[in-house]
Amino acid sequence: MSKIRRYTMAQALLKFLCNQYVERDGEENQFFQGVFGIFGHGMVAGLGQALEEYKNEMRYYQCRNEQGMVHISTAFAKMNNRKKAFVCTSSIGPGATNMITGAATATINRLPVLLLPGDIFARRNVAPVLQQLESPQTQDISVNDCFKPVSRYWDRIYRPDQLITSLPEAMRVLTSPAETGAVTIAIPQDTQTEAFDYPEEFFTKRVHHIARPKAEDVMLDQAVAWILQSNKPMIVAGGGVIYSEATKELSEFCETFGIPSAETQAGKGSLRWDHPYNLGAMGVTGTSAANRIARDADLVIAIGARFSDFTTASKTAWANPDVRFININVCHFDAVKHSALALTADAKSALLDLSARLKAAGKRPDASYQTEVGNLIADWRKEEERLFSLGSTPISQGEVIGAVTNFVGPDDVMVCAAGGLPGDLHKLWRTQSPRSYHLEYGYSCMGYEIAGGLGVKMADPSREVYVMVGDGSYLMLANEIVTSVQEGYKLNIVFLDNHGFNCIRGLAKACGSRGFGNQFRFRDTHSGDLAGNCLPIDFAANAASLGAHVIKVSTKQELEQALAQAKAIDKTTFIAVEVNPDEYVPGYDSWWDVAVAEVSEMESVRNARAAYEKMREKERYFL
Repeated sequence: MSKIRRYTMAQALLKFLCNQYVERDGEENQFFQGVFGIFGHGMVAGLGQALEEYKNEMRYYQCRNEQGMVHISTAFAKMNNRKKAFVCTSSIGPGATNMITGAATATINRLPVLLLPGDIFARRNVAPVLQQLESPQTQDISVNDCFKPVSRYWDRIYRPDQLITSLPEAMRVLTSPAETGAVTIAIPQDTQTEAFDYPEEFFTKRVHHIARPKAEDVMLDQAVAWILQSNKPMIVAGGGVIYSEATKELSEFCETFGIPSAETQAGKGSLRWDHPYNLGAMGVTGTSAANRIARDADLVIAIGARFSDFTTASKTAWANPDVRFININVCHFDAVKHSALALTADAKSALLDLSARLKAAGKRPDASYQTEVGNLIADWRKEEERLFSLGSTPISQGEVIGAVTNFVGPDDVMVCAAGGLPGDLHKLWRTQSPRSYHLEYGYSCMGYEIAGGLGVKMADPSREVYVMVGDGSYLMLANEIVTSVQEGYKLNIVFLDNHGFNCIRGLAKACGSRGFGNQFRFRDTHSGDLAGNCLPIDFAANAASLGAHVIKVSTKQELEQALAQAKAIDKTTFIAVEVNPDEYVPGYDSWWDVAVAEVSEMESVRNARAAYEKMREKERYFL
């Protein structure tokens, strides 16, 4: 007969989580590294009590906003190649719903995070409780049902024994490269405190093996045939290359067979910035080299990429009518996109298998194609240097990026997420190692930056972490500066002030508007528009009030000096610089489908619509 242990549901939950491990390639580590939370009535007496009782087994971290703690956890998981994760818990009501944006961010980016929102009473007799959403149609609903569309797995624990079947399913999803994302388990506040006689084996150590699935031989043989037939092949490296730890194999593949590689946002860092076959960023935010090679490519080998519209330039990037796709992806859903030859496999294993077959077939680099690739990359290097030294007043965003990327060390990490910065960083940041570029661009979530930077720093405290953030995103969610100070994790925050949502201001202009509603200005008493003077927001004072050391700069030289000064400081440092809102890094041979008004009294909008309709003709279905 099995031995039993009597625990509350919350205690059993923590005990189970403490004993979950993952293993890949013989390397084993504990999966959950701690719990973030803000206590409230929905879980303080249940999970909160368990966290206090078992604080030596599972560390608890405070945060300042529930969305922020999910971002921290998402960034932490990404920096650990999805082999480590955090738990996030909240009270019922707004504490829970604050996590929904974070859940969507994690799921869209295919990153594991376990969410444990408190829930209303399972026994119902005291309903409605504080913060409960009532429904006249059903009693079986709470705000936590809102997590369903943004979670890869969702459950609600009405009885303490249901943990026994729910938690293994949660771990199946969290540790699967193909299925992972946010997992939400709603825990009613009364059920958390109820005791049950759990079987002892439920709490034994469990090691979840992360497999490297291999492609079928018939698919590999077909892929080799297509590559041998191709005259202008290219690779699109996505985040799967990095998560698979296949960067060395990709580099050798490119060099051995003379095939150039472009990068998605998540895949940036798959090759060093100065690798001879690195075309740089692909798509809407891409380099001239990548997009010109893509235009004529007859074969695209996508590795660990999910083909967002930014990567495909809204299905206009590949103009060759005979172009074909080979998709290597551990997730079959992504592998079949673009009617591709689907190699549903781990990136590293597939690259090794393809390489062996291509060598046996005698595949060699094409000299003329190598020359073309080399010339385009050389031209892009000249454009980079031009953008790094414009001499703009105030300093341009491109010059700020140039100063920072030329200062940082090979293992330092750049973190960003939203606005115009991700596009410029995608083009201009010079990655020196696989994990030195951390962009959340699946959801492009404003407010991710500082919280995400903290998650990166917690994942690897030995690295200097640089968070680049604009004033719009900063105002969304800056308060995890406090958490970084509290926990002693230093961030280098490079803050760019362009007085508004300048990225969307530029997009509005491109769509025929005048940038309406995007600058941070007083309302003009005569026109009624937000067209008065710029708002006098003292961002530096705000950051200082949250505990950061602050340095103000206005020139490129002062920025370079501030970066050196910040590196010597042992606490979170905030470097504030005003940038020129009218000096943009241009786009290169690419387009993004943003629908323009079909009718308008504004001539500029009508002209923009005409240009839009011409570009839409270039979109393809890849059937």
